[in-house]
Amino acid sequence: MNQPSYTQGRQDKDLLAMTIGAAFDATAARFAAREALVVRHQGLRYSWQQLAEEVERHARALLALGLQRGDRLGIWAPNCAQWCITQFASAKVGVILVNINPAYRSSELEYALKQSGCNWVICADAFKTSDYHAMLLGLVPELASVAPGSLNCQRLPALRGVVSLAEQPPTGFLPWAGLQGMAEAVTVQALAERQAGLHWHDPINIQYTSGTTGFPKGATLSHHNILNNGYMVGESLGLTEHDRLVIPVPLYHCFGMVMGNLGCLTHGSTMIYPGDAFDPLSTLRAVAEERATALYGVPTMFIAELDHPQRHEFDLSSLRTGIMAGATCPIEVMRRVIDEMHMSEVQIAYGMTETSPVSLQTAAEDDLELRVTSVGRTQPCLESKLVDSDGLTVPRGQIGELCTRGYSVMLGYWENPEATTASIDHEGWMHTGDLAVMDEQGYVRIVGRSKDMIIRGGENIYPRELEEFFFTHPAIADVQVIGIPCSRYGEEIVAWVKFHPGHSASEDELREWARAQIAHFKVPRHFRLVDEFPMTVTGKVQKFRMREISIEELTLARQGQLAARG
Repeated sequence: MNQPSYTQGRQDKDLLAMTIGAAFDATAARFAAREALVVRHQGLRYSWQQLAEEVERHARALLALGLQRGDRLGIWAPNCAQWCITQFASAKVGVILVNINPAYRSSELEYALKQSGCNWVICADAFKTSDYHAMLLGLVPELASVAPGSLNCQRLPALRGVVSLAEQPPTGFLPWAGLQGMAEAVTVQALAERQAGLHWHDPINIQYTSGTTGFPKGATLSHHNILNNGYMVGESLGLTEHDRLVIPVPLYHCFGMVMGNLGCLTHGSTMIYPGDAFDPLSTLRAVAEERATALYGVPTMFIAELDHPQRHEFDLSSLRTGIMAGATCPIEVMRRVIDEMHMSEVQIAYGMTETSPVSLQTAAEDDLELRVTSVGRTQPCLESKLVDSDGLTVPRGQIGELCTRGYSVMLGYWENPEATTASIDHEGWMHTGDLAVMDEQGYVRIVGRSKDMIIRGGENIYPRELEEFFFTHPAIADVQVIGIPCSRYGEEIVAWVKFHPGHSASEDELREWARAQIAHFKVPRHFRLVDEFPMTVTGKVQKFRMREISIEELTLARQGQLAARG
């Protein structure tokens, strides 16, 4: 009888039974003089002792605002020191931090604030093309005419005030410096009493998932969820107080705030922010000048770093490890990261916001083949299984939907029990929607999203398989494969292709190259040669937008052909 596609992670590591605030205090005391945080674009550096002083001051200030245990505090800002301070300060007082995507516009902001019931918001003044002050005043014009903390708005009834990171914000906004000054009204003892009354199973974070349909859902995560996930990720990487991690991924996402900040917190490692948003040059410069030992990123970030014309000017030899995650990790890109960026112990991590996020991870001791063909094995203290459409566990070697169970599974979607029940079954399994295969040793290979699978003429085609194939073409830097409707075959394949600098190939050349090596039904009918893909702010490719654009362009092309014939 075939072994079922089910595994348990190692059970030799104990979970941390403490709140994030307690873990922060322990690390700050143990490594007081060591460097904790480097924010290069702000010119700021903190030892653990200095960071602890800032965090305590701002935790007391949050109490001065009247925030109670379980209240919601939104943060709407790109990567900065204040983001990190707010993350730890809110955890120390039991206030649920609501991560707001820096790319959100007014309607998305209003939805997140209203759905979560945010009581206060901390915001930057602007980011890229977004004027945060103007958007907030557009939503809540009453802000301009009331004292900070006195807001009474029908549109956002829970919102009481807004803190701005700007030095001189508009009337009605409480400046960050003013927030700091409010700490004097709250005693150290009052903070200690609040912190002592918290429990590690309390909710402490809401992150909105970027669903492709419907409204985003607020994944609600506890201290226990995210503190332990950051800890386990760091354990796999072998982090210590001597490691220095460059974090170019957004803090509003789990990759930055959990795998980055909490991974460093639980090991005393240094957090390094190279900029307010990802830039390949500033990331390379941060690695070299800070002598970083670890680097995070999604595949598109690593591709941009590898292909940057100035990469060879920077000494990256201090790098040892890091994580590539957040999207499917192309084999050829992984090989180049190991060979050209000195990241011999780089690992692949797989997960989703709803699982805090990481549930599977490769290991430093895994051979190269496993690290470039799988997403590793089940993380310690977790379970994984693959199921068919009837919910039955499939044999190893067969494709099934990946499910995760254990400490990392979210508490649920905020104020959305129907969506929670649809995602977490009665046995506690989180259904990911990803299709995967598990081998005899328990290594898992992701073959695609269940909704992304292409069915062409009765043949099941997995975009991930085709993407890996096209990565072997010497001219191709990145590729994404999607399916679009077709009256004859049900679906047709479209490949969006980006080339390495100085390289190119025609659609016909790519098509002929593919025909010589793969089955005819897998050869894309259409190619779209592009400089960029539609992306989320976290670096995830938006395949649904690619699908929409491809359908629109091909529809217009067919209409033009018909008009020409007429």
